[in-house]
Amino acid sequence: MKATTTAREPRQLTEKGQATRARILEQAAALIYAEGVHATNNDKLRRAAGVSGSQINHYFPTKESLVLAVIEWQAERVLGLHRSEQFDGFESLEGFRKWAAFYIGYERAYHEGCSLGSLASEIIKTDLDVHDELAHAFAQWREIFRDALLGLQRQGRLSNEADPGQLASLLLAAFQGGMLLAQVARGISPLRDALEAALDYIETFAIPHGT
Repeated sequence: MKATTTAREPRQLTEKGQATRARILEQAAALIYAEGVHATNNDKLRRAAGVSGSQINHYFPTKESLVLAVIEWQAERVLGLHRSEQFDGFESLEGFRKWAAFYIGYERAYHEGCSLGSLASEIIKTDLDVHDELAHAFAQWREIFRDALLGLQRQGRLSNEADPGQLASLLLAAFQGGMLLAQVARGISPLRDALEAALDYIETFAIPHGT
């Protein structure tokens, strides 16, 4: 893979081709997380994914196209979870509490960190032209929180004094910072403290039912 070339649009793939591409992406993401972008090369990826070098080049002709696809793949996983019904669609502040409890209760959270955040920490060290795509992924994550909080505000369940955009940024920053500190501490307490403090603050804007 060459270091820099504009990524191609994904081809129409067969079911087998989709499976091969997904396997390469999964292993590429794991390698980037473990060894960094620069250390992830065709030889390591070929062995990890059990594919040939020509297959890698077929799906990802450049290093940039591979990293772009990994960003998209990781973002889809994270955003898909947040858009699912697992946290009640964030239709109440209790949904946000469920979200926090999910990550606080995940026993390997402080070992693995945030998949998208860890990817970002590696990519920003490179000169690959993929920073806009990475920023867009985090912007979409923030928008999920902002839109949910804005919905609560429009329903009269959150004070008009609240700024949904700022509160969404607070939640995302608390999660990313708390996850990093949890990895350093090798314990979940920093993440728990950060998320609970952020949610406690957001709840100061809550309007009780019937008022």
